[in-house]
Amino acid sequence: MRTLVIARHAKAEASAPSDIERQLTERGHADAEEAGAWLAQQGIEPQDALVSGAARTAQTWEDLAGGAGWELDIAQYVDALYTAGTDTVLDLIRETDDGVSTLVVLGHNPTIGLLAQLLDDGDGDDEVANAMVSGFPTSAVAVFAYDGDWADVEEASATLTGFHVGRG
Repeated sequence: MRTLVIARHAKAEASAPSDIERQLTERGHADAEEAGAWLAQQGIEPQDALVSGAARTAQTWEDLAGGAGWELDIAQYVDALYTAGTDTVLDLIRETDDGVSTLVVLGHNPTIGLLAQLLDDGDGDDEVANAMVSGFPTSAVAVFAYDGDWADVEEASATLTGFHVGRG
């Protein structure tokens, strides 16, 4: 059984010289750290992370990993995640080495929220699923159990086991 964590970046400032340069707010840093602490409490320890190359996602990864006590250097910064649709993100997940049992994907809405809904096979706890379907705000993390090779991940192939919105 594998674990897949789908996460949205934390709260970012409203403007910057360009969208990709937007930084986290003070609240965003605290929220991401709290989300990381929650993931650690769930026993999640990733071996790999796919992180959008935007400033706010890189900062979210640092705070998430810090809150969870994870190694920062496992992250792969993937510029394609910045503008990726769900098909592209699924393709990136499919490229993950099968030696990886837990993967984190950290990106942007609407793609991340849609991806989490598409992955859900409907076999998880209804209360958790309803919480996720009601919205995928900043600092949201969805945890899935996936039984198969990464190369075979597809829509409705993972069971939602947890959903949390970091609020520090």
